Amino acid sequence: MSFLLGLASLLYTAIEITGIFTALVAIRETRTPQGAVAWAISLVTFPIVTLPLYWIFGRSKFHGYVDAMRTGRKEFQRRIGDRHDVPPVTPLSERRLPHLPRTVFETLAESPFLGGNAMELLVNGTATFEAVFAAIEAAERYVLIQFYIVRDDSLGKELGELLVRKAREGVRVRFLYDELGSYTTPAAYWETLRAAGVEAHPFHTTRGPGNRFQLNFRNHRKIVVVDGHTAFVGGHNVGTEYLGGKDNGYGGWRDTHARISGPAVLPIQVCFGKDWYWATSEIPDLDLSMPARQGDAEVLALPTGPVDALENCSLMFIQAIASAKERFWIASPYFVPDTSVMKALQMAAMRGVDVRIMLPKKPDHLMVYLAGFACLKELGQPGIRVFRYVDGFLHQKVFLADNGLAGVGTANLDNRSFRLNFEITMLVEDPDFCKDVESMFLDDFNHCIETGPNEYDDKNILHQTIIRFARLLSPIL
Repeated sequence: MSFLLGLASLLYTAIEITGIFTALVAIRETRTPQGAVAWAISLVTFPIVTLPLYWIFGRSKFHGYVDAMRTGRKEFQRRIGDRHDVPPVTPLSERRLPHLPRTVFETLAESPFLGGNAMELLVNGTATFEAVFAAIEAAERYVLIQFYIVRDDSLGKELGELLVRKAREGVRVRFLYDELGSYTTPAAYWETLRAAGVEAHPFHTTRGPGNRFQLNFRNHRKIVVVDGHTAFVGGHNVGTEYLGGKDNGYGGWRDTHARISGPAVLPIQVCFGKDWYWATSEIPDLDLSMPARQGDAEVLALPTGPVDALENCSLMFIQAIASAKERFWIASPYFVPDTSVMKALQMAAMRGVDVRIMLPKKPDHLMVYLAGFACLKELGQPGIRVFRYVDGFLHQKVFLADNGLAGVGTANLDNRSFRLNFEITMLVEDPDFCKDVESMFLDDFNHCIETGPNEYDDKNILHQTIIRFARLLSPIL
């Protein structure tokens, strides 16, 4: 008996020492002071419970990706060549007006706005996948596909059959998927693709030093590129629920994608190429020549993720909100922003900006949905209008600043997109495209009920307590 007690004491001492050292790591690596304090206290006080939680959910930096890119940079440069056709990004110190919104966005992206693009807004799943399938059908050289969720349902099977056929025709198909987002997809689905010559690989979010036990990181990007001249980016994943049928458990589905043709496809390909290199250690042989001009839209592809030195995703939203003089409208399925974004929304409302936030009425992730009530309560600013979409689940990630800037992509207005997910947003400066986004918003508002930041006050005490508890978990939601 004494031997067992001694062994238990020794084991607990080892756990406590590990907790103390891990607390030091948390203090060094956690991005916010509040998070660092919370993890440090928990790791020292309750190491048995907190240690495995930190190993799984605690990290906010994805390790190894930047080093891998540094290793592959020379080969990337050789493939890209001496790109005189891509204007360089001027350093902030050399800018005459470094405070302009475009300057901030280009600095974050390390890439310029590129003109000469044709943009098409795809306002539902049917339009999106019809356009995607038609583009893949017309592919002559290669297809790049990247999705967070790929389901083995009728839509997933239709996509798989199309890719198999194109691969057998000699088109090179590269398919990158998030293994956590697609965890329910059977191995047989991927094996069938690979047997036909489709190069399908998981992103490997647990690869790299420090990532092995982490389940918190996701590659949330949704990208399709055909032959280097046409790309699709937006909120849709591959699943029949994204087609918007009324029998999907939500009574419908509201999502948005964009089709891009022209020079802005180049940085989208580079983004895919970097993720592919991380997943496979292979630099894909792509056509990285500048695509021909197809229209007049100025477009910036802004990839963000946990490898960024700064919190590029939240900075993008802050700058977009700050740039608005007349209106800032945004639709997001999740609303758990950090303090900086909350203050940016408050300041916009104080300037007289028409701030409208569109959120789902029906939740798909309960804890995130509940945390959102507390965040709305914290806004506490007259002039901020909140709309709940009632015609199914709202999943689109779109914003509109005045009449001159629109954003369509994969990033939600929450901590996960700000700090933990690999995302991509297309920033578009084009009056016609912004007009299309405005029309889409106005139609969506007709399928909403207007509520307000006071939703929290209408709940009973038990419900409010649960909401506050969910708010505490927001760093990992």
